[in-house]
Amino acid sequence: MLNRRLFCALALATASFLSTPAAFAQSDDYPSRPVKLIVPYAAGGGTDAIARLVANGVGEKLGQSMVVENNGSAGGNVASQQAANADADGYTVLMANQGPMVVNPHLFKNMKLDPLTAFDPVTLIAKSPLVLVVSKNSPYKTFADLVAYGKAHPGELTYGSAGNGSASHLATELFLSQAGLEAVHVPYKGAGPALNDMLGGRGDFMVTTLPSVLGLMNSGDMVPLAVTTTERVASLKDVPTIAESGYPDYVSAAWYGFAVPKGTPAPIVEKLRTATVEALASPTVKERLEAEGAVIVGDTPQEFAAMMKSESGRWAQFLSQSGISID
Repeated sequence: MLNRRLFCALALATASFLSTPAAFAQSDDYPSRPVKLIVPYAAGGGTDAIARLVANGVGEKLGQSMVVENNGSAGGNVASQQAANADADGYTVLMANQGPMVVNPHLFKNMKLDPLTAFDPVTLIAKSPLVLVVSKNSPYKTFADLVAYGKAHPGELTYGSAGNGSASHLATELFLSQAGLEAVHVPYKGAGPALNDMLGGRGDFMVTTLPSVLGLMNSGDMVPLAVTTTERVASLKDVPTIAESGYPDYVSAAWYGFAVPKGTPAPIVEKLRTATVEALASPTVKERLEAEGAVIVGDTPQEFAAMMKSESGRWAQFLSQSGISID
């Protein structure tokens, strides 16, 4: 009787385990269907451009397409919640970057999700400089012109961003804080919509990712006045850094990585990471990212986790000191 009971218990436990998505996901045929990549910004921005580029490369390595789904609502919080609630089976990946992962928990008062515990990191894809741009019809021809006007007319400047908590938003607030300027923030659901409004004459300036604005700069519709990294960008050698323009302590950069719902099996995480690192090394992806000023990383999950923890602390301190928050 005991053996029979033991046999039944083991059978039930085995059946229960094998019925879970994670158990199936650990099989050698992963992925057996397309993988969803959730991007917490609208289509057309810098994060979206990099997501689509890398997704194509990763899909080729996995042998299944990686399908991009955009959702820029609530500064990316809706997308983060959607990804966190998905099955931990490797078929849902979040495009993890600064805003949703390490800024929003300290920015939004009513945010319940803790991204650092809700996700397992896969790898940091790349870091990228941001650039301060104005439209071709702007009266500000240099970075000094913009700062001078802002100091003489407190609160009159307006700037757009890819959304509350985005890299463009925080990079701008950091600049305004160090320069002693006041400006009106107009958040959008991605860099694309914000840049479109600037083209229409709405908004004085914007700090945005290089990929999101590169085409508009090449066409002459947008003019770069400064970059946010400590060193000049190779493709913009004539554009000064904010640091060399009077604010030596200023530095800010965008970063992009992959994360999956907490509990995703380690073999799946490693398979995703390997495919991503291989894609980043492919000529098509590598040359495109480097041409847009990005520094390719492809680190381990542990290294990515440590970086995000450090970044979370840095922005928590800045937001606390600045008093910036969103209900």
